[in-house]
Amino acid sequence: MNTIQIKEILKQGEGLNTEFKETSNNLPSNLFETVCSFLNTDGGIILLGVADNARITGINPDKIDQLMTELANLSNNPQKLEVPYLLFPKKIEIDGKFVIALQVPLSSQLHKTGGKIFLRSEDGDYHIKGMEQLAGIINRKLSLFSEQRTQRFVTVDDLKPELFDKARRLIHSYNSHHPWIRLSNEELLRIGGFFNNDPETGKEHLTLAAVLLFGNDIIIQRSVPAYKIDCLLRHHDLDRYDDRLTIRTNLIDAYDLMMEFVEKHINDPFYLEGDMRISLRDKIFREAISNIISHRDYISASPGRLILYKDKAVLDNPCTQHFFGEITLNNLQPYSHNPTICKFMIQLGRFDELGSGVRNINKYLPLYSKGAKPTFKENGQLFVLTLPFTNRNTPPVTPPVAPPVTPPVKKLLELLAEFGESGSSTLRDQLNLKDRTYVREAFINPALEQKLIERTIPDKPNSRLQKYRLTELGKKYTGEIK
Repeated sequence: MNTIQIKEILKQGEGLNTEFKETSNNLPSNLFETVCSFLNTDGGIILLGVADNARITGINPDKIDQLMTELANLSNNPQKLEVPYLLFPKKIEIDGKFVIALQVPLSSQLHKTGGKIFLRSEDGDYHIKGMEQLAGIINRKLSLFSEQRTQRFVTVDDLKPELFDKARRLIHSYNSHHPWIRLSNEELLRIGGFFNNDPETGKEHLTLAAVLLFGNDIIIQRSVPAYKIDCLLRHHDLDRYDDRLTIRTNLIDAYDLMMEFVEKHINDPFYLEGDMRISLRDKIFREAISNIISHRDYISASPGRLILYKDKAVLDNPCTQHFFGEITLNNLQPYSHNPTICKFMIQLGRFDELGSGVRNINKYLPLYSKGAKPTFKENGQLFVLTLPFTNRNTPPVTPPVAPPVTPPVKKLLELLAEFGESGSSTLRDQLNLKDRTYVREAFINPALEQKLIERTIPDKPNSRLQKYRLTELGKKYTGEIK
């Protein structure tokens, strides 16, 4: 969400998916009625600090950080929002005034606030009371979101404890103060929305989303026998493949396996964004793989596929059609086919906000492959993303003026340029430092990660004979330093 998007929303005014709330120092008393109605209906955008007529009144700059923290905490509080749905407000400055933008997706679950269920209409938020309306909401969500189907035969004990540990590590690395880090496995499942009441029995069970994220491979295949992701390399053998990886495991590991397949077969040119080196390949495929996971209809018999050709990459998977035709930046209407899975992946740092995939791929693909434009399409029951690789072997790069390295790495490069291959003990002596851990973490590891230095014995990283030397990129950098 940025200034341009906010101004466009202000031009369109309030509607079924847009709500303005004028406030300066406090959260509006009816804010969570709108949050609840958006979660239960079709999602939407809430702008705080904006009057009903779209005039920006602004939020007190001294209060804005406090309000954002309070909003995030309340969305994660089952006493305020039942079931919790952790939201991430954004502070945006427009014409010298601050507003808070809150993107609320359509949820696959039923949410209450103050013990009441709210829906959204053109006239605003309204409280539903009749059982007929309630049943209609539940049936609609179950038909749209297969991830919420209950799995009667699965218990918490059937899930893999190591996946919960991995999830906590990812959450911690993404946000060290995240409120979910210290939760037990069952608490994590509850706050993540992985329990649902069976419509036939009324009893509470784990959902398909829980099985897909945390289940072992046997449980996953029992729940969704047709689920698989095919990763294919088709450079020479276009009828079959040159390399293949078939994935039938949990989605947390599946994401890593797909990224590893891409890293194995797709080059990653040097590129500077400002004075920071970024991986264009990772920027593009992180979003592309996120799309194939979040858009998937997991009860379909068709597989998801990642196919790498010489001149393009194609990612497709079965989906419940929401949009018809090609999706562009101009007609983008963010919609998650698996909101619970998507929400949890956001906490892991694997996904960004809804709609980020279309925007970021359109931003970074032309930088990776000159003149290339991605296409996003929903055709029938299939979502297809095509990434052309125009002149892929010589992608445009920004020439480095100076190495984007820390002072310790710069010093390490200078020493290796002067003395040649050196072991870690020699480097410590040259640096006049005794702390092995500090030298490894501040000097050696960052230089290895940036491919500025390499090990002389790469197959045995812990060998006592191990030494380090400059790579071609490192030599280039030291030349520029001099």
